[in-house]
Amino acid sequence: MTDDQNDDLINKQDEPQETITRVTGMYKDWFLDYASYVILERAVPAIEDGFKPVQRRIMHSMKDLDDGRYNKVANIVGHTMQYHPHGDASIADAMVQIGQKDLLIDTQGNWGNILTGDRAAASRYIEARISKFGLDVVFNPKITEWQASYDGRRKEPVNLPVMFPLLLAQGGEGIAVGLSTKILPHNFIELIDGSIKHLQGKRFTILPDFPTAGIADFSNYNDGLRGGKVRVRSKISQLDKNTLVITELPFGTTTSSLIDSILKANDKGKIKVKKIEDNTAAEVEILVHLPSGLSPDKTIDALYAFTSCESSISPLGCVIEDNKPLFVGVTEMLRRSTDNTVQLLKQELEIKLGEFEEQWHFASLERIFIENRIYRDIEEEETWEGVINAIDKGLKPHIKHLKRTVTTEDITRLTEIRIKRISKFDIDKAQQKIDALEDQIAEVKHHLEHLIDYAIAYFTRLKKEYGEGRERKTEIRTFDDVDATKVIIRNTKLYVNREEGFIGTSLRRDEYVADCSDIDDIIVFTKEGKMMVTKVDSKTFIGKDIIHVAVFKKKDKRTIYNLIYRDGKGGPSYIKRFAVTSITRDRAYDLTNGNKGSISLYFSANPNGEAEVVTVNLRQAGSIKKLKWDIDFADILIKGRVSKGNLVTKYPVKRVELKEKGLSTLKPRKIWFDDTVQRLNVDGRGELVGEFRGEDKLLIINQSGMVKTVTPEVTMHFDDDMIVMEKWIPKKPISAVYFNGEKDMYYVKRFLIEQEGKIESFISEHPNSQLEIISTDWKPMAEIVFAKERGKDRKDNLEINLEEFISIKGISALGNQLTKDKVNQVNLLDPLPYEAPEEIHADDLEVVDETEVSPENLKETTSEVSKPKSDSKDDLEIDDEGQITLF
Repeated sequence: MTDDQNDDLINKQDEPQETITRVTGMYKDWFLDYASYVILERAVPAIEDGFKPVQRRIMHSMKDLDDGRYNKVANIVGHTMQYHPHGDASIADAMVQIGQKDLLIDTQGNWGNILTGDRAAASRYIEARISKFGLDVVFNPKITEWQASYDGRRKEPVNLPVMFPLLLAQGGEGIAVGLSTKILPHNFIELIDGSIKHLQGKRFTILPDFPTAGIADFSNYNDGLRGGKVRVRSKISQLDKNTLVITELPFGTTTSSLIDSILKANDKGKIKVKKIEDNTAAEVEILVHLPSGLSPDKTIDALYAFTSCESSISPLGCVIEDNKPLFVGVTEMLRRSTDNTVQLLKQELEIKLGEFEEQWHFASLERIFIENRIYRDIEEEETWEGVINAIDKGLKPHIKHLKRTVTTEDITRLTEIRIKRISKFDIDKAQQKIDALEDQIAEVKHHLEHLIDYAIAYFTRLKKEYGEGRERKTEIRTFDDVDATKVIIRNTKLYVNREEGFIGTSLRRDEYVADCSDIDDIIVFTKEGKMMVTKVDSKTFIGKDIIHVAVFKKKDKRTIYNLIYRDGKGGPSYIKRFAVTSITRDRAYDLTNGNKGSISLYFSANPNGEAEVVTVNLRQAGSIKKLKWDIDFADILIKGRVSKGNLVTKYPVKRVELKEKGLSTLKPRKIWFDDTVQRLNVDGRGELVGEFRGEDKLLIINQSGMVKTVTPEVTMHFDDDMIVMEKWIPKKPISAVYFNGEKDMYYVKRFLIEQEGKIESFISEHPNSQLEIISTDWKPMAEIVFAKERGKDRKDNLEINLEEFISIKGISALGNQLTKDKVNQVNLLDPLPYEAPEEIHADDLEVVDETEVSPENLKETTSEVSKPKSDSKDDLEIDDEGQITLF
């Protein structure tokens, strides 16, 4: 070992050695103490009054300072610091949160805005006082339990005697150490109704109601317990064809955060927005301007899918009871709060009863003392004891009706009566006072005997006095899930190199296919009869000789693929039709029989199940007589993609050519309207609207007098005032009776839709104009109920045939005056019988196939040869796993 090494070793030995300190005890003693403190003293509200400690101390301080006038918030915060051992900032923030809930505190000045997220002004600039409601339900010193403040100088309430489900009305949120709580706010009126139902022994349900309004789906609320979920959405409507307006916000967002999320989604290319205007003041108004040609309905769904216009809230009901955390649902919270209110009301009545009985006792003593001139018995007494004994002796003959014994304190109070009062004593008035006290005592005793009825009356009074203007703000609705792939903006372009077998968004020098999005799937078919579905990427190898590329739609049963393929290198050719509804991504599927050398001879993709006619050309070989004939795909059953198909020929095929484009062989699509989610669907949910072909439109009429025809899509949104939605029959007239505000009279009109897809108004634009009745029947009938005019008999109701009353005119025509008499109302009656003309569609016409069928083809067709078109398989489909699905 060298000298340098020896020196290093000596130096290392001289260094202080590390010591290991176990923190088990510290964790056990200190950390748990800290966690308990945060849970009990900061973050989680108590179930008894619904307050966290800082909130309770704020309300107690405001009561200390209350003189009916506003106090500076800075003064209230300073006063609260006598009870709350923390900084002024936390107290001020907590007070602003209480004030913004507009329930316990009357505010003055700039208290911030929960809609925009603007903060309140500094506490020295704003003022507050306890609201009338707060004084009514929160405070009663006589039934309050008190404890010493943190420094022992003052008394503060253990819990305030809150006689209302305040925690559920305001909501509460807090994060402690290893524990959190999130109790959503509920509606004031609904909470009172729930309390009354509980007292009546009835079942009740309460759901949150948010101050920002919006729309909410409470299907999975789970009574506010852990594991529940609430979906909230902003209220979005269409202002015009290129503008959306957001008028209500989802809970937990502000206009600023909402706009930021929209701009981020726009930057990422998920939605397209031209401009956003925030006109929010007292009410929310965010205008979202769209580029021309963009679907407003799809954009609304995209806003829900990719921005903060929809969010999920996970409630967690946790409160403090007996200094311990308790996980409990909102229904049980309301039950306990209501039961607690009943007990507080009972204590209040018992105290009142004691006070009234005490007043009655002394009023009776006073009357005996003065009426029987007992005060004269003390004139000769020289000592205090003698005075007390003399009065006691004088009272004894007259106190048998009293409810308790007479004490020295009672006698002392009698000696304090002034001579002036004795001289002016009126026996009748004294008796009236005693009688009034007896009535009050009887009333209180009655309330105690009928405590539940008294509590119900108490809650009813609260609802009557304070419920005005506190109606539900949040609309309850069940949401339909938004399919992001259907509403996302196509923000990139897809290219293909057919020969080399590559697809992707980076192949800009190759063939353009279509616009797509980052989350789309792409379906690809190759010449070898292979198929693959893969995610959009910059560059993906599929296989050489690509013949078809498109954006893939999951569960799409209407896109039918027509295929003719050769089985193996020199094998026979087969024909098949199939749909692709479900796949495993990035897996290569063989659409042929699987023999080496198989090849696609003809392929087409048909979005509406079209069936074209093709010409098959054979190669000259041997003694084949017929080298050319036509095949109609309409004669081929639609089966699963794994089916072998029908035999075309066993001879070599030279080529297959398209002869004639085909019509759809699928049944019209049935469309339903689900009123629960206010959306169209093809899954049979709700009420059947009708059977729709490609050219069919939907007729929509609103109460405001607007009418339009649209192509039905499952992404459509509907206005709240929609009154008619049905399949549009172009030649079927629309009949309307409306009140013309400008002319102050009723008019009748019948019209046809003149321009498809255009929103038109058919009543006058005067603000007093309104639609009375609307009918889409061929022969509608209406009843006029006349108003009674002064000095005249009421006219009998009149029935009119609207078809005979007026002929069909233009949509902008004024119409005919209904009557000159005053009208009370117009009712729609059952229409007259009428046989509507049958609708005729091009694809309903029978196509006569004059093509000569090859005798050779007849011989070689296998047992899979299809039935005629009229019996074709429109009613079932064999899926990829061989399962038969009935439509």
